[in-house]
Amino acid sequence: MANVTSLKSRQQREPLPRRIVNFYANVFRAQSLEFNMVLGITMLLMIYGLVMVLSASSIVAIRDNNNAFSIFGKQVLFAAIGFIALSLASIMPVTFWRRMGFPIFVGALILQLLTFIPGIRVSVNGNSSWIHVGSFTIQPAEFLKVAMILLMSIYFERHQDGMYHDQKTVWKSFALPAVGMVLVIFGKDLGTTLVIAMIAFALVWLFGAPGSAFRMPLVVAGIGVAAAVFGGSLVGGTSRVGRISAWLSQSSDTANAYAWQSQHGIWALAAGHLTGVGLGMSKLKWSWIPEVDNDYIFAIIGEELGLLGALFTILLFLTLGFFLVRISLRSQSVLGRSVVMGVAVWITLQAMINIAVVLQWLPVLGVPLPLISSGGSSLISGLAGIGLCLSFERENHAVLDGGRRVRVATEKSGRRR
Repeated sequence: MANVTSLKSRQQREPLPRRIVNFYANVFRAQSLEFNMVLGITMLLMIYGLVMVLSASSIVAIRDNNNAFSIFGKQVLFAAIGFIALSLASIMPVTFWRRMGFPIFVGALILQLLTFIPGIRVSVNGNSSWIHVGSFTIQPAEFLKVAMILLMSIYFERHQDGMYHDQKTVWKSFALPAVGMVLVIFGKDLGTTLVIAMIAFALVWLFGAPGSAFRMPLVVAGIGVAAAVFGGSLVGGTSRVGRISAWLSQSSDTANAYAWQSQHGIWALAAGHLTGVGLGMSKLKWSWIPEVDNDYIFAIIGEELGLLGALFTILLFLTLGFFLVRISLRSQSVLGRSVVMGVAVWITLQAMINIAVVLQWLPVLGVPLPLISSGGSSLISGLAGIGLCLSFERENHAVLDGGRRVRVATEKSGRRR
């Protein structure tokens, strides 16, 4: 008893940084290969993103705040908060996520509803999907993605038999993301709405729902997209028509306001050649590309780090997706398989959409590059989603790898006898 008391008092006397290091050493110690690879790649993407945000945002930060590090400083703070969220999410038991899925989703919906309240909401380029929180802004739709994946996965676990042969059960699974999508699209954020829809369709398809069950949801989704594009000022349709027209014409006329961003993004990529012009040496970030540290940060990656840097970025996302899929396949529960697969689809799909926009393979959608682009909501929600996956892999490691170690130890003991 005296030894325990002495140990506690010694821990209390340790400086705070040492206690934090010890905490994280215990949290991430002795985990599986998949756990360590996902954690390592995520940290690499986050640090890589901080470097590129510093480079891409410095000129804009000087222009707006007379401080080259103002945007970067906020991003470092968001990265720290996101890492804490990842750590806390990773140590939560699976029973916690099963119990808290619905309250988390309701909380995300309430946050999204705040975007309709004047005085709280923030509009940027006609998009009113942000809210004021002190001196910061939050984009609730980013957190809605994580909440939707979790709640849909809980629904799949409870109705797994009906998902294979009952169309009504499949349709009800689409009702969960549909509520969120309606709120987001009336905030005039088509890009995020499309990402949420794609995640939902991918999850239902991966879960094994019959193809016939997709007909009605696809028709409804098609009508919804058409209404969002051509719906006028109610959902911000005017600019979307211009963006799509500029993308279809592939015009080099930079006087066209809708072609300016995409055209200069291509010029940035072309200027990078194979190895790039050098970190921090971009010319197009000098107010030539709107949202240069956010939606179009991949253009600066291509300009400063060249084709090799761009391919390296794509490889990081594909590798992260690969190990997330491995975690999903290792999961012993429907909930674990669905949640991890949903996060894998979200991170990799959104990354590919962002890159495709910069390459002019898609019209401008306003979707950030996950874990890299400037923006606190995107970074924190992405890291929290990865933490959620690590929570399920922690259980996999305890059940699968722990059981394997026990069997090996038992066999060795039997041979010795």
